[in-house]
Amino acid sequence: MTDPVLALQDVTLTLDGNAGPVRILHGLTLEVARGATVGLVGPSGSGKSSLLMLMGGLERATSGRVQALGRDLTALDEDALARFRRDHMGVVFQSFHLIPTMTALENVATPLELAGQRDAFDRAAAELEAVGLGHRAGHYPAQLSGGEQQRVALARAAAPRPEILLADEPTGNLDSATGTAIVDLLFGLRDRHGATLVLVTHERRLAERCDRVVPLADGRIAADAREAAE
Repeated sequence: MTDPVLALQDVTLTLDGNAGPVRILHGLTLEVARGATVGLVGPSGSGKSSLLMLMGGLERATSGRVQALGRDLTALDEDALARFRRDHMGVVFQSFHLIPTMTALENVATPLELAGQRDAFDRAAAELEAVGLGHRAGHYPAQLSGGEQQRVALARAAAPRPEILLADEPTGNLDSATGTAIVDLLFGLRDRHGATLVLVTHERRLAERCDRVVPLADGRIAADAREAAE
């Protein structure tokens, strides 16, 4: 694989538990090509969300190396990691993490303003239109349904035009029909902006929409990552 966007080399993750240290990930090595869509699958506790957090610099590896766009995330301090995510990544969580005192438009515009974008509100409005919520721009999260809140979260992640888009169980809190619509929007945003997409899901059907499926079990890649079309 040439010029990987994400490269993990012999990565381990150990966290402190009530009974002592718990090994979450065991020596993972994985590369993700530019423009690829990758589905991370596995049972609860398999380590797929932890792996995604390492890719986004939201969790720090205990050992090994995590590189994104050629930068060694393991060598960056927290401030540098935050700037890197702001400038290069969009992250979508199962829980929407919207700011309750801000309107949908303000929630989407905030990361753009932090990045110094002069047209932050115009771009935010355009992203809300793209996810079908232009008419709800002035509403607060409490006035929106779960599906609408997730659409706002998608618009917020996509607005800075990130090179890397990470999604952790983005349909987990939604009913089946709404979840399908959110996934369609997620892949549409990825196609529109040309981002590399890594998606965590327990739904095999959803993962198989990706170019590549990576199964995890007990903190290890369970088998060679394969092309979903195979």
